[in-house]
Amino acid sequence: MVHALWLQNFISVYSELGVDNLTSLHQIYHREIEFSDPLHCVDGIDELMSYFGSLYTNIEECTFNIDSVFSCDNQAAIYWTMTFCHKQLNRGEQIVVEGHSHLVERDNKVVMHRDYLDVGSMLYEHIPLFGIAVKAIKKRAAR
Repeated sequence: MVHALWLQNFISVYSELGVDNLTSLHQIYHREIEFSDPLHCVDGIDELMSYFGSLYTNIEECTFNIDSVFSCDNQAAIYWTMTFCHKQLNRGEQIVVEGHSHLVERDNKVVMHRDYLDVGSMLYEHIPLFGIAVKAIKKRAAR
């Protein structure tokens, strides 16, 4: 399937995104970007760049695999798998998280980006002691 140019650019940048090329985000995000994930909400490209800069401070590696893309007009839903290594989580070993993003385009750039993911599997489960409690709660809730 052929996607709109703004969506092709988004997929391309995230497929190559890493700790060394965060400035490439300027290519895909509108200056008035509204970005939210389960941990933060930021407004504007400067705030977004600052947020991503702080996120990537202790990350040694991060890759996104785009699994599925659905789009209509100026909106898209992207399903992805993120693999990352963080110095202070999971003894620095890889962590794999699946999630999806809702995107809205304006002026050929993403003006709204909302991520949906399991923060427990991304973060909380990999903190010593706290992770044991989170895993126990998830196991109990699944019964």
